[in-house]
Amino acid sequence: MKPAAQRLSRIRCARALTPEGWCEHCVIQVDASGRITAVVKDDSLSVDLSLTGTVIPGLPNLHSHAHQRAIAGLTEHKLAGYDDFWGWRELMYRANARLGPDELQAVARYLYSQMLQSGYTAVAEFHYLHHDPAGNRYADPAELSARLLEAASEAGIAITLLPVLYCRGGFNGQAVQGVQQRFFCLPEHYLELVQACALHCADDPNRAFGFAAHSLRAVAPEVLTRTLQDAGDLASGVPVHIHVAEQRKEVLECQALNGRTPIAWLHEACPVDENWCLVHATHADPNELRAIVKSDATVGLCPTTEANLGDGIFPTEQFMIDGGHFGIGSDSQICTAPTEELKLLEYTQRLTLQRRTVLVKDDEGSVGRSLVEFALAGGSRAMGKATCGLVAGARADFLELDNSQVDLAALSPDQVLDSWIFAGQGTAVHNVIVGGRHVVVDGVHSLLEVAARPFQQVVATLNEG
Repeated sequence: MKPAAQRLSRIRCARALTPEGWCEHCVIQVDASGRITAVVKDDSLSVDLSLTGTVIPGLPNLHSHAHQRAIAGLTEHKLAGYDDFWGWRELMYRANARLGPDELQAVARYLYSQMLQSGYTAVAEFHYLHHDPAGNRYADPAELSARLLEAASEAGIAITLLPVLYCRGGFNGQAVQGVQQRFFCLPEHYLELVQACALHCADDPNRAFGFAAHSLRAVAPEVLTRTLQDAGDLASGVPVHIHVAEQRKEVLECQALNGRTPIAWLHEACPVDENWCLVHATHADPNELRAIVKSDATVGLCPTTEANLGDGIFPTEQFMIDGGHFGIGSDSQICTAPTEELKLLEYTQRLTLQRRTVLVKDDEGSVGRSLVEFALAGGSRAMGKATCGLVAGARADFLELDNSQVDLAALSPDQVLDSWIFAGQGTAVHNVIVGGRHVVVDGVHSLLEVAARPFQQVVATLNEG
């Protein structure tokens, strides 16, 4: 849909955030596969691009439902009576029933371009829209998965595709209903889908795959465990994601029917380890927080969506103190900027604890820098990337913040991050590189304007009903 972004092999940075701290006047060297080979200080090297602003690693978006971008902002009408997540879900289901392959790709293409322009460089796509609107399998079971992968390639974002297992309609084992038929997957069909996705991701350094279960409502833990076992080598070392303990109703229902909370049940019945990402975990109690830390899983936090749906607030400070890993995601796409997620994450902790400057790794320091480093490390773990950041062996994903902007001018590097997150107006991202390719130039993603029209057409169609 657009010319391939320029491939860069050497990029000079006035100042860049590395694992060792801020490095001035360095050159990032990138190989043909898009990986960093070295970060060196050498003024004699010729370069493809010079970045005069503040360079930081690109931020991973560890939880996305791309199709929901089409209804972002269209669900803010209060339903009669008590309105919560479950009311929103019905509105989302209605929209899902009208999305075909072309519509899904159009929405995802536009969304991923927006993400890049805001500072995300990788996305974990939690994909459960598998079948046609009537619930029938496509001739190619990976039809919709392939559309998401293609949209990511068009936009230039790295993607970890997480096809979702969805076997039942509730904790009591009830059958899926209505539009949920689009999500339904027997374990044997699910394994075929994952195998197809793995083939689609092969030989592309910007694509990866993993496993996902929608929730324990939708998949009994013994079924999930058996499916992972049946997958054999396909499941070895790859990410495994699941929604868990997002809503109070979910927790209470699980306790009533199974005698334990979802998080406790998950750890009891499934091989939770460092490859797992527990999305939301909003209603985790202190014992469950410790269990997550002990299992070495990552928690996927989506503060804007969790606030928008009235889910609750994850006790992030205590989790951080205990040594837990967490990252951020855009989830329902009500917001597509990492700064907004990070700001709201910090602010919800301040409101809960009635304090300031909460999520800092050490006793003192920059909140913005800590948030960026937490999001980078946790998000990368959730995408199966052991190496991340501006370091040899990591994919060359990074962005430049424009120091000439009023909000960022004359600031120290840490202050730039603080101001970008807490005082910025959303226009500071100047250049974005993904896998060594220059995908956002001077603050503009070249695909965004072109992708907007088909996206708008999808939204208009959904809004007719």
